Amino acid sequence: MTSPRKGKPSTKRPPRPAAADDDVGYGKPPRANQFKPGESGNPKGRPRGAKSAETILVELLQQKITLTERGRTRRITVLEGILRRIAEDCLKGNIKSSAFLLNRLQAMSSGETEESGLSDDEQTVLETYLKTFQSELNPKTDDLP
Repeated sequence: MTSPRKGKPSTKRPPRPAAADDDVGYGKPPRANQFKPGESGNPKGRPRGAKSAETILVELLQQKITLTERGRTRRITVLEGILRRIAEDCLKGNIKSSAFLLNRLQAMSSGETEESGLSDDEQTVLETYLKTFQSELNPKTDDLP
């Protein structure tokens, strides 16, 4: 008959031998294949002057387009044109456009966006529009009989 074991078996691993410079294995490539100081792991990498998607979008929105309004021709940015179109949709009763425009204005006024891309005049026009729009949504009760 076998004798019962006393105590738990040892879970300790034997100590590792000191690492030599010529050790090769997982995570330890041969010295000849390791990156040299100053050498990149991705030598081709992103070429210099390549534009990010954000840079391309900003340049696209800052392009000038021609707008004819009340018989006068003006040059405005694409961003201003988009915001004008959204404002027109708001006045036609598009609720989603109204919500977007008002949320954008609220975010800009609370400082959530770093740069709005609007000039001071454009900002003033948007604030005036917001006040007018809000007064139309919430008529004063003093006018009621």
